[in-house]
Amino acid sequence: MSEGVHLEVTPHLQMKTSGQMVDESSDTYDTIEFLLKMLKYHNGRVGLRGISYPGFYASAALPQAHPALKAVSPQAPVTDEFIGDDVNHNGAFFLMDNFLFMNYFGAPRSGPVMDYTKPVFDTTFDDAYRFFLELGPLSNTQTKSLFDHKSYIWDEYLAHDTYDDYWQARNIRPFLKNITIPTLVVGGWFDAEDCFGTLKTYQAIETQSSGNSNFLVVGPWTHGAWASKEWSHWGPYRFDQNTSIYFQDSIETPFFDHFLKDKGRYGMPEAKVFETGSNLWKSYNHWPPMELNQKSYYLTKEGTLSGVKSKKNKAYQSYISDPTHPVPYSSKTDEHRNNLYMVEDQRFASSRPDVLSWTSEPLDRNMLCSGPVSAEIWVSTSGTDMDLVVKVIDEVPKDAGENAGAQLLVRAEVIRGKFRNDYVHPEPFKPNIASLIKYTLPDINHLFKKGHKVMIQVQSSWFPLVDRNPHQFINIPTAQASDYKKAEIRIYSDKKHPSKIEMGEVK
Repeated sequence: MSEGVHLEVTPHLQMKTSGQMVDESSDTYDTIEFLLKMLKYHNGRVGLRGISYPGFYASAALPQAHPALKAVSPQAPVTDEFIGDDVNHNGAFFLMDNFLFMNYFGAPRSGPVMDYTKPVFDTTFDDAYRFFLELGPLSNTQTKSLFDHKSYIWDEYLAHDTYDDYWQARNIRPFLKNITIPTLVVGGWFDAEDCFGTLKTYQAIETQSSGNSNFLVVGPWTHGAWASKEWSHWGPYRFDQNTSIYFQDSIETPFFDHFLKDKGRYGMPEAKVFETGSNLWKSYNHWPPMELNQKSYYLTKEGTLSGVKSKKNKAYQSYISDPTHPVPYSSKTDEHRNNLYMVEDQRFASSRPDVLSWTSEPLDRNMLCSGPVSAEIWVSTSGTDMDLVVKVIDEVPKDAGENAGAQLLVRAEVIRGKFRNDYVHPEPFKPNIASLIKYTLPDINHLFKKGHKVMIQVQSSWFPLVDRNPHQFINIPTAQASDYKKAEIRIYSDKKHPSKIEMGEVK
């Protein structure tokens, strides 16, 4: 019901020279000023929280904030939609989520409405994999039966396929400087939309606002699940507690009570994070934990993980990546995204010839890995572009009880290969020449139990979660069906090209 013009993730304006220059910070300032004057019986302090897109509003209210704003909780905040939130991950376009979301969110409106109006187009299907494969290239989404340029947001997404001024202006992180308002940043390990935003918003405030009361909470939740009435299990995991009520009663409510009403002492640690694999809440005075041993897992030609680099002069494994037969992101078929893909058993992918796996020896002790996961993979392609998907997996022993033999996904992330060196200026691959792709997967806090194995998987498609790469250095949003080619992908593991995954093990 708001008036005015809607902008997709309104850019922050640091220097406002007139009343016509508005952003989310100034809108929030004006709203607080209005409420303080219109409402009775308040103490002059204002709190603000929001989840997802409203999480961005909460973050955006922090710079140039109203003096009455005393406590803010950005929860799963949209933060950088080209690098890691919602629209793209490391330049790879998240097709299915955005196609379905923008069909109603991006519908044109002539004025204020009570609810989302009818969708841009009518379509139903029960198998997203088949639907998007038959749809073909991204350019086909603009046909008359689909978007047909009726959604300005969808047009903007397809028009900006590099980290240009459009995306950079919508990244709030550079403006989270010298923040003095206490903040409670909240997110979930299984958040398919904005896990990146939670971690990076906390990090931006922490590194750019010395001495601020900045707290981080990450639980075993999907997007916004901490606001639900009950969250004691998810997929293969049983948490032995109602984690959402614990958060609401023991963390969130005391935060606002303390900073808005001077109630009690807020004794929460800097970081309160759930430990997957053990079902324990852990407290840290910094995130990631300071006490980490960086542990390297080198890929070997034999399909194992080693703690040392290979001495072989030449070693690689290869597969054919075929855009007409991409690797599915999930074993399940449905119209909407299967949220369980973030913890799903990966045995459906392990059996494919276009997915490579490397496995450690059974662990001789429990191993807690925390913080970001670093991937350094030497690759080549017979084409001039490619996608790389790296998965970290917890392989359960075959003689275990529940989930016996399962390959449970702990963390996965994709990068569009042409952005391996620069998100602003993409570079083609030289065919069949080894290149290093180095990027960071979102943080984990996972206990690999004794007897389990660490598994790493690599593939070049993740469909239809991510749109297909044509294996050619071209503008993908305008590519035609004939532009999509098969490519041979090689993953190297020799002494000149030591591909590895690095994780931080808690001492």
